[in-house]
Amino acid sequence: MYPSPIKKLITLFSRFPAVGPRMATRFAFYCLKASPKEIDELIHALKEVKEKIKLCKMCFRSVEEEKELCNICSDSRRKKDLLCVVEKEADLVSIENTGEYDGLYFILGGTVSPLRKEDLKKIRLKELKKRAENVKEVILATNQTTEGDATANCITRALDSMDIKTTRLGRGLSTGSELEYADGETLSFALKGRK
Repeated sequence: MYPSPIKKLITLFSRFPAVGPRMATRFAFYCLKASPKEIDELIHALKEVKEKIKLCKMCFRSVEEEKELCNICSDSRRKKDLLCVVEKEADLVSIENTGEYDGLYFILGGTVSPLRKEDLKKIRLKELKKRAENVKEVILATNQTTEGDATANCITRALDSMDIKTTRLGRGLSTGSELEYADGETLSFALKGRK
């Protein structure tokens, strides 16, 4: 129905998380109408992200290429024996914006489906076990979804042999909700009500 360059752009945009065919089509037609300067800026920004951003060695958060640690991991005022495990960086930002948490973070990089054991290879479980060696408590701040619960259960089993207290965020968050979209007050209550 569309010329092949537009179809290719729609296909590429459809690969983005939470972008369906309709939204991908809108993005493609926005690019078609955009000025050459806007397209050049977009291309430059995409290249810059790939060339100048790497992951923090401790928590796997995005940092600029010249840094080894992010500003949270390098902050001496943070509690080093408290580790909050999140699925993605947007969840970390949501929790950090509450101002209620003063420990460190660990980004898993995904979730585990209860039906697909191979998903365990997609998350940073081995790195988490190593990172958790010197902490007293691990807060499992996975989303209140089937995958989030399955992921939290896998982590709990993986850390079971270690002498670490594991807690989950309180259920002030509704089941099926994403941390990224929760308001600060709800996240604050969930942090305080962890079990």
